[in-house]
Amino acid sequence: MKKNILIIDDDIHIGNVLEEILTKEGYGVIRAYSGTEALLLLSKIRPDLVLLDLMLPGLNGEEVLPEIKGIPVIIISAKIDVDNKVALLLEGAADYVTKPFDTKELLARIVVQLRNAANTCTDPLLSFDDLMLDTGTHRLCVNGTDVKLTRTEYAILKLLMQNSKQVITKSLLLDRISEDTPDCTENSLKMHVSNLRKKLREVNNRDYIEAVWGIGFRLKTE
Repeated sequence: MKKNILIIDDDIHIGNVLEEILTKEGYGVIRAYSGTEALLLLSKIRPDLVLLDLMLPGLNGEEVLPEIKGIPVIIISAKIDVDNKVALLLEGAADYVTKPFDTKELLARIVVQLRNAANTCTDPLLSFDDLMLDTGTHRLCVNGTDVKLTRTEYAILKLLMQNSKQVITKSLLLDRISEDTPDCTENSLKMHVSNLRKKLREVNNRDYIEAVWGIGFRLKTE
C-alpha cells in the first residue's frame, strides 16, 4: 500500500526536489506551503509521515509541531543549533535533518520512521461515544448491543474510529481499507457506507457517520 507523505515547506525549489525524490521511491506526496495551510490539510487528511520545515509564513514549524498528533514528523531545517534540535525532539519530532540534506540519508530516515510507526502497538479497543470496536475480534458493540458487520463495513468503521476527529477523504478511505478488504471499489464505497450507517442507526435511531460533501466522511457527535 502506498504511503503518503506531507511536505510542509514554503521553499518551492526544495519542495519540488523532495516531491521528485519521494515520487520516484513510490510515495504519495502532498504539499503545504505555510503552517496554516498545513493544519487545514491535516484536518481533512491523515498522511503517514510529515516533513516539516521550521521557517514558514504564518504559523512557523515550532507552532505547527504540537498540533500534529499520532503522525511521525521529521524536521527539515537549516537551523543547526543543538539546543533547538533537542527541544524539538523532546516536543514530539521523530527526527531532525539539517539542510542541505543527503538524499539517501533522508530516505533511510523516512523508512525507519514509517517502520517504527507500523510496529507501534495500538489498543485493540476503539471507542467513540457509545460505539466500542474490538479490532482483535472485529466485534462491534453499540450502546450495549452487538452489531454484525461485513468485512468492508468493519474496515470503514475502524478507520473512521481511528481518526475520529478528522474527515477521511474517499481516496484515502479506499487506500487504507484495502488492508482489511479488497472488495470495496470507488463505485461501491457509497453503498457500503450507507449500509453501515443503517446498521448503526437501527440500534438507537442515531446517525454516527456523516458525509462531508465533495470530500469524504467523518464520525458525528450528538
